[in-house]
Amino acid sequence: MKYTEPMLREGALQGKTILVTGGGTGLGYSMSKYFLQLGANVVIASRKIEVLEQAASELQAETKGQVLPIACDVRHYTEVEKTIEATLNRFGNINALVNNAAGNFISPTERLSPKAFDTIVGIVLQGSYNCTLAVGKHWIAQKQPGVILNIVTTYAWTGSGYVVPSACAKAGVLALTRSLAVEWAKYQIRSNAIAPGPFPTKGAWERLFPPAVQDKINIAQKVPLGRVGHHQELANLAAYLISDYSAYINGEVITIDGGEWLNGAGEFNFLNQLPASMWDEIERAVRSANKTSS
Repeated sequence: MKYTEPMLREGALQGKTILVTGGGTGLGYSMSKYFLQLGANVVIASRKIEVLEQAASELQAETKGQVLPIACDVRHYTEVEKTIEATLNRFGNINALVNNAAGNFISPTERLSPKAFDTIVGIVLQGSYNCTLAVGKHWIAQKQPGVILNIVTTYAWTGSGYVVPSACAKAGVLALTRSLAVEWAKYQIRSNAIAPGPFPTKGAWERLFPPAVQDKINIAQKVPLGRVGHHQELANLAAYLISDYSAYINGEVITIDGGEWLNGAGEFNFLNQLPASMWDEIERAVRSANKTSS
C-alpha cells in the first residue's frame, strides 16, 4: 500500500456530518472529498459561494456523497450561527468541526499594513474560535459528543519570520486546541490539531512560494524526506482524528511535514537569504495570486 492511497475502511465515517471551513479549495477540498468517500455528509463553508458551489458539484459527482455549500465569513459570529442552523436543517446534526479556513502570504513585517495583519488574524484565530464556540455551545446544550480538528502549522510553536500574522494566529489556535481538550473533555468533546508542512495547493502555494522564491529555494530540499506532502496523506490523518478510531486522542497536535521543522525551525526564516530588492517583485506576484485565486 502507498501513502497516496486511502487509509480507513469503507464507511468509517458513515452517518457523520462534518463542517469544514475553507472546504471548497486546497487541503479543505481534499479532506472533504475523503470524508465523503468514507460515508460522511460534509458542509463546506467560506466567503465565496460561487467557488463553494462549483466545489460541491465536483465533490458530489466524484463521491456520490451529500455536500452542502454555505457562504460564511468566519470572522462574523452571526454568520457562523446561521451556518450551523442551515447545517442542522439539512442534516439534523453536526458531529465534527474542521477549522481549516486560513489566509497567509509572505512579507517583511514592517511592510504590512494593520489591515493585512487584522485580515490574517481575523480569518485564522477569530474564525476558529467563532466556529468552535458556536458549535461547542450547540453540542453542550444537546449533550452531544463532538470532535474539533484545527489545522495549524509547525511555526505555531517555533514562530517564523515573514509570516508573523499567521504565526501569531496559529499559535492562538494551538492554545485553543489544548485548552479546550481539557475543559470540554467532560462533555465528551475532543480537540486535536494537525500541523502540516509543505503541501502544494493552488492559490495559497502561490502566495507563500511565488516564482521569485521558488527560483531561489527548492522547497522539497528543506524536507529531510526530500519531497512535499501528498494531499491524501493529510486527508488520511484528518479522517482518522475525526473518526471513532482516535477516541483516546485528545489535546494532541500531530505534525505531518517529513521532518521539515526539525531540520530548520521557523518555516520561512530562510527568506532572510532574499535581497531587499526582490520583495517588490514578490509583492506583485502575491497580489496577482490574490486576484486570481479563491
